[in-house]
Amino acid sequence: MEKSRLETKVGLFVFIGLALLAGLLLQFSTGASLWRGTYELHLHAVNVGGIKPHASVLLAGVQVGSVSEINLAPDRKSVTIDLKIYKEFQIFHDARFVIEQSGFLGDQYVSVIPTTNTPPYWAPGADVPCQEPFNLQEVARSAAGFIQRIDETAKKLDASVTDLRAQVLNAQTLANFGTSITNMKLFTEQALDTVKDINTIVNTNGAQVGIAASNAVAFSSGLIELETSAKAVLATNSVNLSQATKDIADATATFKQLALDLQAGKGLAGAVLQNPELATNVQNIAANLSVTSSNLNRVGLWGILWSHPPPTTNTINRRARP
Repeated sequence: MEKSRLETKVGLFVFIGLALLAGLLLQFSTGASLWRGTYELHLHAVNVGGIKPHASVLLAGVQVGSVSEINLAPDRKSVTIDLKIYKEFQIFHDARFVIEQSGFLGDQYVSVIPTTNTPPYWAPGADVPCQEPFNLQEVARSAAGFIQRIDETAKKLDASVTDLRAQVLNAQTLANFGTSITNMKLFTEQALDTVKDINTIVNTNGAQVGIAASNAVAFSSGLIELETSAKAVLATNSVNLSQATKDIADATATFKQLALDLQAGKGLAGAVLQNPELATNVQNIAANLSVTSSNLNRVGLWGILWSHPPPTTNTINRRARP
């Protein structure tokens, strides 16, 4: 009797132990708890990295659930991550889901990053976008490509420097550059000598330079005084100057009118200019007067009167004889 009791107790103990073991296995396999209620969220990511089932889900560093299952999407271009979130934790709709890693070589987990905590909440069974984890290998490949491009650029720069040295920094160019430096040095020395000569001249002829400057100042003062006097004269005699200018203009107009009258044949002078016969007579009279004045100067008035009888005809056009 007592043996059957012992067997019963042992069997009951084994059954309870197996039940507890089954519950623990169920909890670890599904990520759910037998004593805490949960709801599901389905994350969608292009790459999940190295995250595993039963990984933790942390909200601001506090575990709020776990990863229950990871499945490849039907399009085979993305991955679905099923989360078991404890019911007492409601996640706002504006929260971000990111796959992160604990340390450099630690386990990966799903991090829920709150933003403004604006309602509504994510409903159970909702599909939520997830940011893929940082891929160190992809970064290394990108860095390798970047380093390769830098190496190619360095080679091109090296080739350019080589060409520059061959074209610019050759022996002829360096010789020309050296000659230019020498010429510049000579020019500088000559300029310094010229400056020294100028300083010597200035120092030697300082008194003369001062006198010349004083004379220039005095001359400028005289010009200023002359300008002042001229302004005073113009201001005082402006009326007279205006009248003189008007008289000159009137005289010019008069002379112009006389010239026009002469050209038109008006007056005695105009008639002489326009009548050839009268002009000839005037010329003959002038010639006779010239001969008469010459005879008067030579023999006198009585000599002329006694040497020639009185004229009986018109002798205006006949030249007088000596």
